[in-house]
Parts: sequence; C-alpha cells; structure tokens
Amino acid sequence: MASASVKDVAALAQVSVGTVSNVLNRPEIVSAETVERVHQAMEKLSYVRNEAARQLRLGHSQAIGLITLSGANPFFTDVATAAENAAADAGYSVIVGNSNERQDREAGYLNLFEELRVRGVLLSPVGDAADRLRRMRDRGIPAVLVDRVSSDSTFSSVSVDDVAGGAMAAEHLIETGRTRLAFVGGPVAIQQVADRLAGARSVVARHPGVTLEFVDTAAPDVLEGRKAGQAIADRAPEDRPDAVFAANDLLAIGLLQTLFSDGKLAVPEEIALIGYDDIQFAGASVVPLTSIRQPSHLIGETAVQILLEEAENPGLEPRRVLYQPELVVRASTARR
Repeated sequence: MASASVKDVAALAQVSVGTVSNVLNRPEIVSAETVERVHQAMEKLSYVRNEAARQLRLGHSQAIGLITLSGANPFFTDVATAAENAAADAGYSVIVGNSNERQDREAGYLNLFEELRVRGVLLSPVGDAADRLRRMRDRGIPAVLVDRVSSDSTFSSVSVDDVAGGAMAAEHLIETGRTRLAFVGGPVAIQQVADRLAGARSVVARHPGVTLEFVDTAAPDVLEGRKAGQAIADRAPEDRPDAVFAANDLLAIGLLQTLFSDGKLAVPEEIALIGYDDIQFAGASVVPLTSIRQPSHLIGETAVQILLEEAENPGLEPRRVLYQPELVVRASTARR
C-alpha cells in the first residue's frame, strides 16, 4: 500500500496543501482548530513526513551532531543531555556519537554528519580537527568546540579553564598539609589532561619543598585508575605520594577502589585524593570525593545556542566562552 501524501492529508482535512505545509513547518500561523484537524487526518492516514525531501529543499536537516570524547564519562553525558534539551527547545534533535578518543571514529562521525546535512556540529576533538571543520563550514555546516579551545581562534568554543582547575586542585592539597603530590592521568595528548597538569605544576613551582610527579595512564577511566592505585600501593611508604590529583573523577574512583576499598591505604589519612568534573558518583563514593566541578549543563546549553546563531548568521565572529571551575571539598582531602 502506497504511503499517504501531503495531498491526501489536505483532502481528508479539507484544507489546501499549503495549509498542511504550514502546519508542518509554521504551525504558529495556523488556527488551533485547523492544526488539530490536520493532525487528525495525518493520524488516520498514518502519514509520515518525507524528511529526506525536506532536507533537500532546505539544504540541511533539523538535527545537530555532537561528538564526545567518552560515552563512559558522566560529564559528557550531562553535556549531551543539556545540549539535547536546548536543541529541542529550538526545534532540533541531537545525534550523539562517541569517538572513544580515537581520531578514526571521530572522522567517521564527521563523515556521517556531513552526509546527513546536520545544521551544525558540536565537537570535543581528539586532536586538531580544524582543517576538516573548515571544509565542513565552507559547505554550510558550522562547528563549535566543546570542552576545548580552538588552537587558532577560528572556531567558537565553550569550555572550562582547566589550567585554573588544575592549579585549584594542587593549591587545595598543599593547604591540607600535603607535600608529595602525584598527578594521575593521560594520555597528555588530550588537551584537557595537559592543561590540568600544567595548572598543578604552576602551583607546585611556587611552593618550595613540595613535589609533583606525573603518573601516566593509557586512558582516563576507572580501570586505569585501579592500575595506578595498585602501582602506588606497591611502593615503599617513603616513596609514595601523600596526595593524588586525578585528571578526572573516573580515574579517582578507580584509585579509591584500589587504595581504600581493597584495604591497602587509608584515604585521606595516608593519602588524600581529588578528582575533576564532580560527576554524580563523586559525592556518593565510599569516601566522598573532593573534586573540581565543571558546569556541564551550562556548557551544553551555551554550545547549542552559539551553534544555532552561527548557522543562521555565517558571518558571525567566533566566540570563546570560558567558564571558571569550582572546588567542591569532601572527605577524601580532609586536613591532617
């Protein structure tokens, strides 16, 4: 059986084809009674809008593409949720992809979004994606960087000052009486990790007698945190750090599982622990985790707002929105 057409809907609702089009695209200019009659006709006929044809007419879809670094990190889940809500308020949907910190997967999603003619792309890039994003922008698909600053200021970005966040974490640990600090996180090719480490190093450099070692990890996740925690616990007491700054909360939770839950070291008595992102699980962990909070919802909402503005006005100058992080103190860094 052939699918119903706009003409079929118009005939059943006893309106013009133009009125049906207005109900679909500009319902605010149609009377409520007519909108209801057209919707009833669509339901009776099981009418399905030909979105592909509509995209061809408009040159774009009513969707926004979002690529996050990690689908396992609740921080990016919160950003995506906020972006979806903001997009829905503007009449758009969001298609979410997870690069898993792999450039090939990131490129694959960018290819898909270009094929789908999305209205624009929100991207937390693995590396430098500027050339590819410029080509997409030339084809009418703007991009806004999320949780990352454009290296050459040619793209708008919405992020948090991670250097300041790293400095805040180190300063807090030093204020609680710790002097042998370790930064656990990696790979440093991820700009956020590098910036947080740089911020911590800048503070330590100003405090004589305080040291900071770097413990690299293959990924910023719970499993790598557990591995790092085991390596620290295996050291002689005099060789261990007395405080750990984890590059994110997932690493910190993995560290906590090994150090505290497995009974190897007391947190915070023997070793203090601070994370980054302040995900929901941070405050609910077995030892409530001190963390550096990022305004994840505000990041997602602002990124969508800027992206849609640039989609409507391609000549707008790129903007850089840089939010400040916030220290959230809990039991894992209690003063000695």
